[in-house]
Amino acid sequence: MSTVLCCFSYVKYHGFRNAVCVTGTLDDCACDVETIDSFNNKEIFPKLQKLLSSDYFRFYKVNLNNPCPFWTDHSQCGLKYCAVKPCTEGEVPEGLKSSSYKYSEAASQDIEECEKAEKLGAVDGSLSDETRQALQEWKKHDDESDRFCMLDDEDSPKSQYVDLLLNPERFTGYKGPEAWRIWNSIYEENCFKPYSVKRPLNPLASNSGQGFYRWLEGLCVEKRAFFRLVSGLHASINTHLSARYLLDENWFEMKWGHNVSEFQQRFDEELTEGEGPKRLRNLYFLYLIELRALAKILPYFERPAFHLYTGQRTQDNENKKLLLELLHVAKSFPLHFDETALFAGNKKEAMKLKEDFKMTFKNISRIMDCVECFKCRLWGKLQTQGLGTALKILFSERQIEAMPNMSNTNPSFQLSRQEIVSLFNAFGRISTSVRELENFRSLLSNLKQ
Repeated sequence: MSTVLCCFSYVKYHGFRNAVCVTGTLDDCACDVETIDSFNNKEIFPKLQKLLSSDYFRFYKVNLNNPCPFWTDHSQCGLKYCAVKPCTEGEVPEGLKSSSYKYSEAASQDIEECEKAEKLGAVDGSLSDETRQALQEWKKHDDESDRFCMLDDEDSPKSQYVDLLLNPERFTGYKGPEAWRIWNSIYEENCFKPYSVKRPLNPLASNSGQGFYRWLEGLCVEKRAFFRLVSGLHASINTHLSARYLLDENWFEMKWGHNVSEFQQRFDEELTEGEGPKRLRNLYFLYLIELRALAKILPYFERPAFHLYTGQRTQDNENKKLLLELLHVAKSFPLHFDETALFAGNKKEAMKLKEDFKMTFKNISRIMDCVECFKCRLWGKLQTQGLGTALKILFSERQIEAMPNMSNTNPSFQLSRQEIVSLFNAFGRISTSVRELENFRSLLSNLKQ
């Protein structure tokens, strides 16, 4: 079967054929949809799903109780499917609960000794200069200056571990004005867009959005890429919600599955007045950005000193092997996005643009604390943090290349465990979306018959 995403079906309530059709080369890059479909579904998706089921990646520490920083008339969702079930103390592996879980097993032991000494009011003179230097570097790496998103304070008593496998992203019933306000705030105030330019099909605006794409194409490549990343993330989330929809509920069971009509309402070319295929093309663009980040971060994870530390030695070693195998596959992709085209040209202007880009995306990550559905907030925070981490990697090339390969020297580039977990789970969501597009293509093709 062709990997071209071109789905046709007859829709009873409209009485005409509708199409969701995305093919060919993507804008601003040399890759095509067909290559991504084949590579993701055959090479990436199976390995990634196996990795994400491991303890290191399934337990995510998050604060779902941060106040909304942008508006005061903020309430909590009362729908039962919006709830998130946090982990109990005994459900989280011991290695993750150590405050030093971000780093290696050896580092874990060193920091635990420091913490014990600090509690006793003593100074441990036995620590080597190398360990002291490492501790200072680890503290320094928590500085947010190189980040593209806001991270939760994992030491806060309000932060809790959540098992992502037991709290899957799916349709919760959260929709309408409350959900629109979130996306409207992101698109209208945080995508470098003047208020005079209206988005097509914006439910909170009266005009049709004519002239929007003339404005978008007139932007510099960096700002155009920013909009496409946000749109791609939105499209990916809508794909998940359509694929894991509550189809039936009774006293005995709940049936979740693919809602073809919901998918068509969001992506069908005619039902969305041409917007649906554009949204899906942006999803593929997002996939390329995050795939490129995984390829570039390989040297960081190849270091012997790095461990996916949970305290379960055999499992940890096996998971690192699987991680490196996945990253080597990602690196082998033949048509990677070329990030060197971004923030090029005049150095002063490029630096200013990069800072604007970074601050605007940080703002979007803060908006996630305004999402009233806790399940949606959980996955919104994780996916914006994951994309922010991917951007951090893409624009830290010099630091990554300069990393020494010696296990006893701390690298100049660091990732916290929260960044690592969000990076791979966010890409897992995008990879799943691409896989689900094939499922919807098959379902729509069957409807035609």
